[in-house]
This record gives sequence, C-alpha cells and structure tokens, in this order.
Amino acid sequence: METIAARLDRLPPSRYVRAMVLRISIGGWFELYDLFMTGYIALGMIGEGYFRGTTARLFDLAGFASFVAAGFAGMFLGTLIFSWISDRYGRRATFTISLLFYSIANAIMAFAHGAAAIDFWRFVAGLGIGVQLVTIDTYISELTPKNWRGRAIALSQFVGYLAIPIVALLAYRLAPPHVWAGLTGWRYVVLIGSLGVLAIWPLRAGLPESPRWLEIRGRTREADDAMRAIENAVSAQTREPLPQPQPHSEPPRTYAWRDMWRPPYRTRTIVLVVFNLAQTIMFYGFASWVPILLGHEGVTVLKSLQYTFFIALVNPIGPLLAMWLADRLQRKWQIVGLALATAGFGLLFALARAPLWIVVFGSFVTLGNAWFSCAFHAYQAELYPTGIRARAVGFVYSWSRFSSIFVGFAVAAILARYGTLGVFVFIAAAALVVAVAIGGFGMATNRRSLEELSPG
Repeated sequence: METIAARLDRLPPSRYVRAMVLRISIGGWFELYDLFMTGYIALGMIGEGYFRGTTARLFDLAGFASFVAAGFAGMFLGTLIFSWISDRYGRRATFTISLLFYSIANAIMAFAHGAAAIDFWRFVAGLGIGVQLVTIDTYISELTPKNWRGRAIALSQFVGYLAIPIVALLAYRLAPPHVWAGLTGWRYVVLIGSLGVLAIWPLRAGLPESPRWLEIRGRTREADDAMRAIENAVSAQTREPLPQPQPHSEPPRTYAWRDMWRPPYRTRTIVLVVFNLAQTIMFYGFASWVPILLGHEGVTVLKSLQYTFFIALVNPIGPLLAMWLADRLQRKWQIVGLALATAGFGLLFALARAPLWIVVFGSFVTLGNAWFSCAFHAYQAELYPTGIRARAVGFVYSWSRFSSIFVGFAVAAILARYGTLGVFVFIAAAALVVAVAIGGFGMATNRRSLEELSPG
C-alpha cells in the first residue's frame, strides 16, 4: 500500500521542501524572538521601576521573575490545553492563528503600564506561543522525509535563532534609558517582535496542509492532491523520476488522547515529562537571566548588554552544527552530551571574572543550548503517531513551561542567597536529570519513519 508516509519518505532533498520548511521557520523566527526577548528587556523594565531583579520572598510579584512566570504560565496552558487545536483543525490553520494571536498580544503589552498589566498581556501572548511551539515541530516533522527530518528541524531552528542576535542588538541599542514618542526603548523591542502579524498571509499562501494529517483525518482525496503537488514540484526540480515508495504494511489509524498512556507510548510520555521538567531549568535558567546574573556580579547595565550581545551572536552556530550532524549522530546521545557540556561550561561561566572568559564560557553555554534545542525538538516530535502528535507533544512539552513558571522565582531566590555560582549549580543539577532520563530510558530515532517509530 502506497501510503502518504511512504510517498513522503522516498522524497530526495529538494529546494521545494526546504522552501516549505523555511516558510514555517519564519514564523518560528518571531517565536524565538519573543522567547529570548524576555532576558534582553529585563534591565529596561527594571530600570523603569516596574520590577526588581531579586526579591525578599520567593513568589514576589514585584520581581522580574513574575514577568518570566506570566509568559511561561501562558505557554503552559497553551501547550497543555490548546494543542488539540492543531490535531483537530490542521497544522496550517493553527500555525496562522497562533502567530496572529501572540503578535497582537505583544503589541498591546508594549503600551501597558504597571507590573500587573504587563504580566497579564505577557500571559496572553504566552497562550499563542505555546500553541505555536508545538505546531511548528509537528508541521515540519510531518512534511519531511525520514532521512533528513533532523536536518529540517535544525534548519528551522537556525532561522529562528537568527532572531536572538537581533533582539540582543536591539536591546543594547534601545533598552538603556532612551525615550522616543513617549515610549522607552524596551517597548520598541517588544513592538518589533509583534511585526509577525504582517508576515502571516504571505507565509500561509505558500504552505500546503500536512498530507499526513489529511490522511489520518480521512480526507484522502485532499491528502492525495497535496501529496501530488509536492511530488510534482520535487520531480520538476530534481528532473528525475521519484523513487518508488516502500509499501507500508498497515494503513494509518486514528488515535485517542488516552493512547499516549498505553504501551509503547506510556514509557515515552513519562520520560519526556521528566525531561521537560528539567530541561527548561537548564535552558532558560541561563538564557532568560544572563544580563541580571552579570549585573549581580557588578557588571554595569551597558557592559552587561554588550557581553550578552556578543554571547548571542553564537546562537545560530548551534543549529548549523545540528544541520551537519543531526542525522549522523543519534539524537538521544546528542541530547545527553550537550546537557552535560552545558552544565560544565555553565559552572565555568559562574567562576569567570575577566570579560574575555565571561564571553567565552557564556558563548559555549549558548552554543550548547542552541544545538540541544534542535536535537530535542526533533526528538520529541518523532515519538508519537500523527493522530495525536500535537496533543501528545503539547502535553509533555507543557511540563517544561510549567517548571519555567517557577524557575524565575527559584533563580531569583538562589541568586540573592548563594550568588551566581549557586544558580549554576542548580542548572547543572537539572542538566544531570536530563542526561539520565534520555540516556537511560530514551529510544533511538534517527533515519526511521514516523510510522515505524509509532506502530499501530
């Protein structure tokens, strides 16, 4: 039987499929801009008097941690509650709506005054970002062949990570106390990120719906039409007949949410929940707090933003390394090795005092985190069947957003009591949990069909 999966997996690399990935990735560019914007606008918000860097109490809403928590609380609910929208209404529609939703929320936040109002609109934006996070990984994994699925996710991450040096530079140029038309600089950083609303319709116009999703929903004629369009475009570009599909023994079937708690998915779900609870401490404990961590060590606001800008420049290099090695090295071992590397370089960063070593070790942490992100985004999207992929990935990924709600409060409390080194001991412990969870209980996924990884 020539299923959609078999027809997709035999496709050779082509400009057409890469162009689809790039279009989706532009949406991911705004998503990564928004996620990493948090750390870079922190000093501007604190300088304007809305928040404080450290607090006397763990859950102090006057602290910057409340802003971080508001965004991640929205992402938690977005991934946990609303990821079913992608499985119900399709990848293309959900991709469009979620980008529109959080772009508008961010634009409103840019004009908000008072910590409560800023936190509220950050929460609302987080709802849309949470849905977008899941949809992009799902969409790309379903449109790309098994032999270069990892590279496709890495390409998407590369495009997204290009946003980080840009937001760092904008924060450096705008966030120190500059005011234009009555708005302080950090607000312009937020407004620029909301311009994704202008890119929605050009992006949507060139994207097909996922043929895998159409097939699993019983819309076989539409799935065949979408697949034929892809095949014709790839064949025209390669100027060669496409290889014959390898027949799949079973047609795709529908799944219910409860299936993620049945073998073989139950173990995967538990492992990924533990992994996601820990990985966000490792990742955002550094990314969202590095300017404040430097400030706590006595680095001035301007110097802190300069250092973080230079560190941010290495972000796109991580996905470039991942593109080269994503399908050559087993993804589970990439995740393990990178988690341990981030822990080690993070501890060295905490001990560094000279500007050169601050930038060097900070760059290694950033490089490891960026590569790590490529590996795990590809990995968790591979582990569930098409019928529940968005819901299942949304569920396990939501726990990273849940723990992120509290990471900011924990980092602020540890920073106040134990300093920067204490923060990085906390991050290193989380990295060790990541390494044990995936290294000890994760499965190998490289170069295997999504349907092979998720048997009926």
